[in-house]
Amino acid sequence: MSVLARSVGNAFRNKVRSGAVVVILAVAIGLALSMLVANQAVADRITSLKASVGNNLTVNPAGSRGGQGGGEPLTTADVSTAQSVAHVGSVNGALTLRLSSSGTAAASATAQGGGQSGGPGGRAADGTTSLVSAVDPGTLGNRASGSTASNSSATATSGASGGTGAGNTAARAGFSIPIEATGINGSVNAAGAAINIISGAALSDFAGTSAQALVGSTLAAKNSLTVGSTFTVNDRTMTVAGIFDAGTAFDNNAIYLPLVAAQTLTGQTGEISTMSVVVDSIDNVDATKTALASALDSTRVDVTAGSANLDSAIGSLGSVQNISLIGFIAALGTAGLIVLLIMIMVVRERRREIGALKAIGASNRSIGVQFVIEALVLVVMGSVAGAVIASFSSNSIVGALVSSNTSTTTAAGSGRRAALGAAGQAAGQAVGGGTRFQGSGRGAFAGASQLIGTVSTSVGWQTLVLGVVGILVIAALGALIPALLTAKIRPIEVLRGE
Repeated sequence: MSVLARSVGNAFRNKVRSGAVVVILAVAIGLALSMLVANQAVADRITSLKASVGNNLTVNPAGSRGGQGGGEPLTTADVSTAQSVAHVGSVNGALTLRLSSSGTAAASATAQGGGQSGGPGGRAADGTTSLVSAVDPGTLGNRASGSTASNSSATATSGASGGTGAGNTAARAGFSIPIEATGINGSVNAAGAAINIISGAALSDFAGTSAQALVGSTLAAKNSLTVGSTFTVNDRTMTVAGIFDAGTAFDNNAIYLPLVAAQTLTGQTGEISTMSVVVDSIDNVDATKTALASALDSTRVDVTAGSANLDSAIGSLGSVQNISLIGFIAALGTAGLIVLLIMIMVVRERRREIGALKAIGASNRSIGVQFVIEALVLVVMGSVAGAVIASFSSNSIVGALVSSNTSTTTAAGSGRRAALGAAGQAAGQAVGGGTRFQGSGRGAFAGASQLIGTVSTSVGWQTLVLGVVGILVIAALGALIPALLTAKIRPIEVLRGE
């Protein structure tokens, strides 16, 4: 009988023990493969984050923030200038507008030339629309817009309950949150992210006379709009080309218009509110930021990097990578230790058999190879079962690792960011303007956990091959020591003892 056939047969000589060993190995190998899959998934997510967030720059008029104004507007000529800067991959310019619903107090004030007096900077609406805002202003919206009237004799105080003292405030009748309209020149929004169209099609006519528009799902539902419906912006009748979903009620209380059409409708020919610049590599971000400021004149533009929390997000994912790598090595070592202990026991049990084989001329090498192959048979079976375990458990494992590390890293600042994010969203959506506050999770107030999102795993054949090869090497080393012990067994001593 060949060495291979004898080794495979010996692996199943004691079926109960072999079954138990395979189960134990399957758990250890499954954990090892899960950790390896998690490590690769996190590495892919880090690469994706660096590509989508880490290499983005935002250009705004110098001194502008939210609806407060400041500085001179950017122009389409600035887009061409930015595009010519070294290492710039793409430039997306957008014009952000505030449209008041026809018939509201804000619209009446605008029509009378008084603007809307309360918001930061007192910025008036850029135009009117027949659409009705889908978001009720509530206390925060009225407060941010400055549209509340209070008793002049009341003294505002703050207490533990968050009250405002004796003076009661009342919202101005007819006030509604302005609808944000963004002029775009492609299929991406002001931040350079692809627009998620859930019905209809993307904009295709970008001429100044275009009557196409994309409408947010919340706004569409409020105004009973479907693809093909019409509404007005100033004196132009617009047709709904598609309906999009931006993720939140505030972000969906908005419309997208062709950039040149938005400029024409509001008399802001050639102007843009912000530019999103994609750099070819995260390594060139700092140099490109300096070059952009120089090319566009640093006294008239502010150039900022994508997200302040990117380093925190990447740091958290780096910790998960380290943990998963340590877990992989530990599980791999455990599998090797199991093989070592089992094969030592098997060698001790078969001393008489080894002695007999040596007595009839079997070499130490052939006997040692027999035990190594026997161990590998058990490991291969455990690897197959472990791969099945890994395919079902890897997502849960990486989710738990990412969640625990992200919550630990961001716990100290989460309350502050949440408060700032809520206030920023309320103010930005109520008063509109240049670069709006992003309260939905991807803007300036986005936390590390929001940037990371969900990390999904995929057990590909490359991962399986890499993991199984590592496991087989460890198993072979674990079986090698017991196999070497067979060289110390003397046939005469074994036979005499029997």
